[in-house]
Amino acid sequence: MPIDLPTIWAGIIAFAVLAYVILDGFDLGVGILFPLFPHRRDRDIMTNSIAPVWDGNETWLVLGGGGLMAVFPVVYATVLPALYMPIIAMLLGLIFRGVAFEFRHRTQRGSVWWDVGFWAGSTAAGFTQGIALGALVQGIDIADRSYVGGWWDWLTPFSLLTGLAVVVGYGLLGATWINLKTSGELQAHARRIAMFAGAGTLVLIGVVSLWTPFVRGIYFERWFGWPTAFFSAFVPALLGVCALGLWHGLITDKHLQPFLAALGLFVLSFVGLGISFYPYIVPGALTIAEAAAPDSSLQFLLVGAVILIPTILAYTGYAYWVFRGKIDPEEGYH
Repeated sequence: MPIDLPTIWAGIIAFAVLAYVILDGFDLGVGILFPLFPHRRDRDIMTNSIAPVWDGNETWLVLGGGGLMAVFPVVYATVLPALYMPIIAMLLGLIFRGVAFEFRHRTQRGSVWWDVGFWAGSTAAGFTQGIALGALVQGIDIADRSYVGGWWDWLTPFSLLTGLAVVVGYGLLGATWINLKTSGELQAHARRIAMFAGAGTLVLIGVVSLWTPFVRGIYFERWFGWPTAFFSAFVPALLGVCALGLWHGLITDKHLQPFLAALGLFVLSFVGLGISFYPYIVPGALTIAEAAAPDSSLQFLLVGAVILIPTILAYTGYAYWVFRGKIDPEEGYH
């Protein structure tokens, strides 16, 4: 039986994107929540909680973007022109956020402005990621393997809604991370924020989910047609389980459970997107097989992926293991 290299690579790229979303999502969420923690000491503890891992989390963004260009060059050449504005805004947000993260520790007088920069960069990055997702879901106009849409086609009510959903969802991840890594009043405040962010995330997931089947006919058929409807039905059921786990963990003052439940919401939402998209990589326009590079290239690149991905997983896991546990407010990473 021949190996389906395009599908294998689609799974690898999907895994890299999911790893980026759930790992960089919580540290973007920490920045998004900055205005809700007015005291510098609290913000210092919050940034210290992500300092050892935040830049390593972005490795998955590089892997996903670079892998997409090498393995599915047609997608890279057609989707990127459709999303130039939100992607450029996302990269600028990530750059400004990184600079602000380092500079806020080096100055007292201008610290508040770097805090604003950290919040603005984190929020812009999360919002534009959600907009790009919404634009991809609603469809990109492609003809003869080229983008034929307009400069502002990505800007729609649906994409703005998905942008808001991602920001609120990242805020939930950030709040549950702070709940996990801190103690005392800071941890209690984060837990209260997580309750509101969790409710907002679930409401927005529901609204986006109800809207999506009517964006394109292919989604309606996939969600409500047989046999895909059988698998689609599991996603909302498992989302309900994660929602209960999140709520139970927060009201009973659990520390790890709410964070895992919040991650579960993102993973299941991602699975729902996968069910909606497959076998397309650009919905309604390009299938995985149509967009893939030649098999010889996929085989060559797969050798590197087999070595690289376990290496990244190993050092990422080791970093989280070394810096496990609660943050000591009297110690700083910087």
